[in-house]
Amino acid sequence: MTNLTLLLLCLGAGAALRRWGLVPVGAAGVLNQLLVMVFMPALTFLHLAVARLDSHFLLPVLAPWLIFGAGYLFFEAVGRRMKLSRATIGALILTGGISSTSFVGFPIFELLYGREGLELGIMMSQAGSFLVGVTLGVAVASWYGAAEPSWGAMFRNVLRFPPFLAFVLAMVANAAGYQHPELVRGVLEKISGPFPVIALLSVGLQMNLRVPPAQARPLVLGLSYKLLVAPLLIYGLYQAAAHQHGRVVDLCILGAAIGPMNTAAVVAERYGLDPPLAAQMVGLGIPLSLPLLALLGWWFTK
Repeated sequence: MTNLTLLLLCLGAGAALRRWGLVPVGAAGVLNQLLVMVFMPALTFLHLAVARLDSHFLLPVLAPWLIFGAGYLFFEAVGRRMKLSRATIGALILTGGISSTSFVGFPIFELLYGREGLELGIMMSQAGSFLVGVTLGVAVASWYGAAEPSWGAMFRNVLRFPPFLAFVLAMVANAAGYQHPELVRGVLEKISGPFPVIALLSVGLQMNLRVPPAQARPLVLGLSYKLLVAPLLIYGLYQAAAHQHGRVVDLCILGAAIGPMNTAAVVAERYGLDPPLAAQMVGLGIPLSLPLLALLGWWFTK
């Protein structure tokens, strides 16, 4: 449970640093630039260049794409009815549609299902949640963050996004049967190692536990989808598709119920999509998801 403890400590430390004015204004923006330009590309190439892609991982990889797609339709429809701004709808799509399947999910998957669960979780994260974030997530952020959105500008933003370039390079390497030399792997691990701590500190710096009244409605909307609708969606679809409640389906439901991915808040901040709301979605969504995950884990393994 080291990762979960570290997660809560980093969020709390970031919030405390902000509350007591111990860091300069704009520190979160600087950290986010480092995450996007350095740490995320290294993490992407480290894992995806050597990822094992086969049919065994189809359901875990597909789940994050389904959640994001359904979330886009949900927030676009409900957000317009609630007369939310484009930036707020974009922030909800990003944070409500992507789970933190790596930093929160890995220890839970390994605890419940051992090495098999960890392997499935890695594929769910790297070929699912993380890949959604650096492709569709960036496209959505570019579209909703632009004053006058256009398809050309959206595609240019995706193609210029460093983690996406790292993803393309990783897929080419993967198709060619590339394996990391020991030196390359060691360097990439060192570069990407600070990613979770810095990302969570950044979210904590932007988090305000006193929810402003203006954020209450979109926050309830976003967390209701992320923590309730998304896992029910995967349960219904996978139960019907698999015709049985197996361990892989259980793991996919758990992944859907995990709180928002911190990287989604970083992307939202980069494109000006209601950064305070995006930070609140992560800062409140992750702790709120933990009791739900504990209950689901007990139910699936009893």
